[in-house]
Amino acid sequence: MERQIKLPGLRLEQILELLQSGKTYTAKEIANTVVEGIYKPRTIQRDIEYMRDTLDIPIKSNNKGYYCTKKSCFIKSIPISEGEAFAVAVLNPLLEQYRNSPLESQLRSVFKKIAACLPDKITVDTSFLNPSITFIPDRAENVKPELFEAIFESIKTYRSLKFEYRPLQKPSFLERTIDPYHAVCQRGNWYVIGKCHDKGDVRIFSLGRMKNAVLTKEKFSIPKDFKTSDYFDSEMGVWLSDKTPVEVELLFDSEIATYATNRTWHSNQTIKENADGSVYLKFKTTQKNELMRFILGQGHTVKLLSPPALVEELKAELKRTQEMYG
Repeated sequence: MERQIKLPGLRLEQILELLQSGKTYTAKEIANTVVEGIYKPRTIQRDIEYMRDTLDIPIKSNNKGYYCTKKSCFIKSIPISEGEAFAVAVLNPLLEQYRNSPLESQLRSVFKKIAACLPDKITVDTSFLNPSITFIPDRAENVKPELFEAIFESIKTYRSLKFEYRPLQKPSFLERTIDPYHAVCQRGNWYVIGKCHDKGDVRIFSLGRMKNAVLTKEKFSIPKDFKTSDYFDSEMGVWLSDKTPVEVELLFDSEIATYATNRTWHSNQTIKENADGSVYLKFKTTQKNELMRFILGQGHTVKLLSPPALVEELKAELKRTQEMYG
C-alpha cells in the first residue's frame, strides 16, 4: 500500500524536475530516467496529461518532446492511509450543503485532485461502502449561483451591493443596498452581514430571500471595531439579537439525560447531572431566537430556567401557540 502511494508521487516529482530543467525530453527519455526506469513511455505520457490537464502545470510539447514553461510549479505528494481514503470517499456527498455556491465547484475540483493522487488500486473495508450507510446533509435554500458570485465579489472588492429582498414579515420584495462585511453558512443556509444603507445599521440578510443582486461602483471600508461575534454565535446560530451575551440556564428531563450529557452545547458551558436524573445546563450566548426555537422544538423535555425575561417571552409564545390550536 505505502509503495503504491509513494511511487506515483515520486514519479511525478521527477518528471516535473526534468521538464523544468530548461531542456526538452521525449516520453521514452523520461521513462528511462525516472524511478530507475521501471515505467513505460505510455505511462509517462499519461502522467504528463494528468499533470497538464488536472494539476494545471504548464507543460508544452514540440517535435523534440516535452518541456515546462514555468519553474515555480511544484507537486506535493500526499501520503494517504486507508482511513483517510475513506474520508475522501465520503466527502463528495457532504458537498451537497454547498450546492449552487461557487464553493461547490471549487471543492469538487479539490476532491477530484485528491482522488487523482490515490493509487489505481486501493483496498478499503467494504463495510465503509455499505449502501445501508446514508449521509443526510442539511437542506439548503435555493440560491442561484450568480447571487453567490455577486456577494463574494462584493466582499472581496469592497463594493456596495444592490438587490431585492423579501423580509419575513412582508409578502413583497424591497430594494436594498448594503456594504457586505462577512458571509456565513449555518446548517447549509447562507447569510451575509453588512451595513444597510436604508436602515443605517449592520444587519443580517438571508441569501434565500435575495434576488437580482448587482454590484455598484460605490466603495466601502469595514469599520475597525466590526466583530462577527457581535452579530452571531458560531456555536449557536446567526440570528441577530442582543450583542451582549446573556447567561442561559436549561433543565433537561431525565428521559433525555443521555442526549443532554453526550454532546457539547457550548464551549463555555457548565453541565451537571442531578440526583433525580435531570441535567442542568448553563452557558452564555447572544442567540435568543435560536435558543427559543430549540426549546420549543423539545417540548416538555427541556425547561428554560433563566433569564427571566426570556422565560416570559417563551410563555407568551406558548400561549399564542395554544390559542392557535384552540
